[in-house]
Amino acid sequence: MTEYGRGPGSEPWHPEDPLYGDGGWGGQQAHQGQQSPYGGQPQHYPEQQQYGDWGTGEHAGYGQAQQQYQYDQQYAAQGHQPYQGQGYTQGQGPQQNQHQQQQYDEGGWATGSHQQSPYPGDAADPYGQQAAGYGPEQADDYGTADAYPPPEPPSRRRAEPEPETDWDPGPDQGEHAFFAGGDDDDEQRDRRGRDDERGRGGNPKKRRNGMACLLVVLILGGGVGGVGYFGYQFFQDRFADAPDFAGDGSGQEVSVEIPKGADGYEIGRVLKSAGVVKSVDAFVSAQAGNPDGRNIQDGVYTLQKQMSAESAVEMMLSPESRDNLIIAEGKRNADIYRLIDKRLEVKEGTTAAVAKKDYKKLGLPGWAMNHPGVKDPLEGFLYPSSYGIAKGQTPEGVLKQMVQRATETYEKLGVEQKADSLGLEGPWQLITVASLAQAEGTSHDDFRKMAEVVYNRMKQGNPQTNGMLEFDSTYNYIKNQSKIDLSLSELRTYDNPYNTYFHKGLPPGPIDNPGEEALKGALNPTKDGWYYFISLDGKTSEFTKTNAEHQKLVDKFNASRNN
Repeated sequence: MTEYGRGPGSEPWHPEDPLYGDGGWGGQQAHQGQQSPYGGQPQHYPEQQQYGDWGTGEHAGYGQAQQQYQYDQQYAAQGHQPYQGQGYTQGQGPQQNQHQQQQYDEGGWATGSHQQSPYPGDAADPYGQQAAGYGPEQADDYGTADAYPPPEPPSRRRAEPEPETDWDPGPDQGEHAFFAGGDDDDEQRDRRGRDDERGRGGNPKKRRNGMACLLVVLILGGGVGGVGYFGYQFFQDRFADAPDFAGDGSGQEVSVEIPKGADGYEIGRVLKSAGVVKSVDAFVSAQAGNPDGRNIQDGVYTLQKQMSAESAVEMMLSPESRDNLIIAEGKRNADIYRLIDKRLEVKEGTTAAVAKKDYKKLGLPGWAMNHPGVKDPLEGFLYPSSYGIAKGQTPEGVLKQMVQRATETYEKLGVEQKADSLGLEGPWQLITVASLAQAEGTSHDDFRKMAEVVYNRMKQGNPQTNGMLEFDSTYNYIKNQSKIDLSLSELRTYDNPYNTYFHKGLPPGPIDNPGEEALKGALNPTKDGWYYFISLDGKTSEFTKTNAEHQKLVDKFNASRNN
């Protein structure tokens, strides 16, 4: 028999167990020296199985009743009268029993939450009047002959099957909370509500959310439709020919601008948007099928609407369709402004006025700003290239495009980093040197030698020019002309910062827009000692190191012109 308060796994009770006298059953007899009701004979009982948390004091009623039953059964077998009250020891009165009950409580029995009332002795039915061990509202599980083996404790009893009610597939029966219109908390509340209603014999309420069901139908329907659509598109993309027009066009001309760096798909989108081709895929396929298809460049093209993709590719490869504004190397800003006005079909002088007023807003780098005596701050920054310019654009937009291309080129070539190593005050002077080489050179082979001439003449106290550049191009720039036959008296008497016959060193700024080769020549000049140059045929230049050598070439030139 398990000692109360010791927990699961205790050994069977024995009278010699010292723990038996410390609040266990019969503890009062051991202390008072009274004789055991069994005549002093040691009694051995099979080990009683504990259930759940028995021994903690929460189920003392059942354990006490079971122990009393075993005592009475054996005591009656010996011819003795059963005990007259639950919890009484032979020969003890009520006061002693109360003291003993307190010991039971302190030794691990219940503290009073399930105390049983004493019952009168009855030889025939010793438990006939025993109060329920679990409260006055519970049935007596010990009043019947088949109550043993004892029922399982409440913590291990299997719940009685609930009465069947109208079927309701709750969230745990196949109907998800989403379709029931509730969340997890709603689900728990619904479940408790159903349990309460079933316990009262009521039927739980059923909930259905029609909108949720409709939403599911729409989602599933949309998914099926989406799969069908994309499946059709996949078939069209993989197996069907791309939509395309037939022929060379409808005869209606249209101008399109292809941006710089555009690939085939981007070009196709521009053409499709303008109504030139019917689909982007058709153009990409036609471009890939043409051996020169990759040579299509950026710029403005005059095409026709409703052209076949193959015809559009062929026309874009023809120079006749390209209508770009071409800025040649060495062009001055004054000439470029007039070209822009003409292309945009605006009043002459419009672009020049914008450049003069808003040059600080057009994207110039910081090192190109605030130089004294500069005629045009944008000179040298309208980079020579091909530009797609068409009617409808603004002068500001065109100028920004040109300045951006110049700035990108200068950054790519590293003009800021290399200016100091060339003895210059900054990249602004480097661009100026390149513009002089561009203006005086007659071929790309001349630029490196021409740049060396500039650097050698810039040196103060040099034995040839003593710091004077004496370039005709600087005088022509300030005069906005391009003359060859200039008299020395005219050149050396005109006082202007740009006139290098009158002032030493470099002019205040660039005198034209140098191309990439002139820039590279200024960045990497020859080191042969050149100081002079002359062009005898207008196509090539000859360079010399001394004034005497140079004078011989001048005489030869004059003789060829009958001067």
